[in-house]
Amino acid sequence: MKGLVVKNTGSWYQVLANNLAIAECKMKGNLRMQEIRSTNPIAVGDFVNFEFNADGTGVIHEICERRNYIVRKSSNLSKQSHILAANLDMAALIATINYPVTSLVFIDRFLASAEAYRVPACIVFNKLDLYTPDEILYLDAIQNLYESLDYKVFRVSALQSDTVKLLTSFLNEKTTLISGNSGVGKSTLINAISPESLAKTGEISTYHNKGMHTTTFSEMFKLKSGGYIIDTPGIKGFGAVDMVATEISHYFKDIFAQSKNCKFSNCKHINEPGCSVLNAVENQRISSSRYQSYISMMGDCDSGKYR
Repeated sequence: MKGLVVKNTGSWYQVLANNLAIAECKMKGNLRMQEIRSTNPIAVGDFVNFEFNADGTGVIHEICERRNYIVRKSSNLSKQSHILAANLDMAALIATINYPVTSLVFIDRFLASAEAYRVPACIVFNKLDLYTPDEILYLDAIQNLYESLDYKVFRVSALQSDTVKLLTSFLNEKTTLISGNSGVGKSTLINAISPESLAKTGEISTYHNKGMHTTTFSEMFKLKSGGYIIDTPGIKGFGAVDMVATEISHYFKDIFAQSKNCKFSNCKHINEPGCSVLNAVENQRISSSRYQSYISMMGDCDSGKYR
């Protein structure tokens, strides 16, 4: 029987079967023996083939081919990556200007990862009701930057339903990954988009405005208007997983577009003569924050941090 993985809880997977029943499944042993370079060979969003046991549980014996997926660096140093979700139409990064701060480097690493795995991405700035006038001005500048790169940017407050309507409409009929740092309000926002999901919420730690983890495993929720949203644990960072240094510029739209004018085809855009990217940074045609994010990901590759 074919089904859709809607939740994982360690070694168990909840699979939505064709008859709309939820089956509690485990993975067949020989799947574990394959050369899988991630900590989780089966991810939420995967379509799988499984068989029922006599006790009503199931065994997954095949993972169907994925259309795409998105990964983050794994906390398990013996593995290269952790698959956040598969078969996505959109990856939505939930960010905050403050309460807690979402760094531009984190945003750029997320967007680069989405580009690398062919997943369209958008940015959702949450907690709009808390921002000071200066923080709103800063948000204006950030929004202008990313919209100039053709990324959709939303401003919402999960506590103000009228601000969420446009985002909810945008997510209709899509399977969307919801990701971000701990404490940015992912679960509260999911509850605002889809109240029937009843995603868990938690308090912000008063220590450095850092968030407390409320989601332990990824879980998929069906939207009444069509489509799904996938809640994920709070993410600390995205690294250059499965990337080589010569590819990283391809995942920065602005840098890649400018790199076509570099003197050398193998230019790394660090200190090479005739580098069009460096010239564009110097003349503010490429944001310095974007360039620094690119350099930080190049540093991952040079240090072998995720390889």
